[in-house]
Amino acid sequence: MAEPNTAAAGPEDQSHPLYDGDRDRVDGLLACEQPGDAELVDAARLLMRYQGFPGARDLQDDLAKVLRLWGLDRDGLHARTRAIWASGFRPAPAAADAVGSGFDTADQES
Repeated sequence: MAEPNTAAAGPEDQSHPLYDGDRDRVDGLLACEQPGDAELVDAARLLMRYQGFPGARDLQDDLAKVLRLWGLDRDGLHARTRAIWASGFRPAPAAADAVGSGFDTADQES
């Protein structure tokens, strides 16, 4: 799915290579009423990724909406995520990030 072409988009707007996956994730964040640690961390990560990016205006607008829905501002979000990381939080690897086939060759006889 390509970035939508909106009236606010200018000729200098760029397409972000991670837009499609990020669009799906932002849609999930919009649907989340009570964010947990993973959602808060994702929102902060995406806000930093698109901060100052010349394009993906719909994602930037929707991320601002996520913060409003959660009753947070950027500073509040970043304070919470710093505490989350300091507590030892580590995100679970996404299935798309898995390496290998999952076939264990150690059990095979030579």
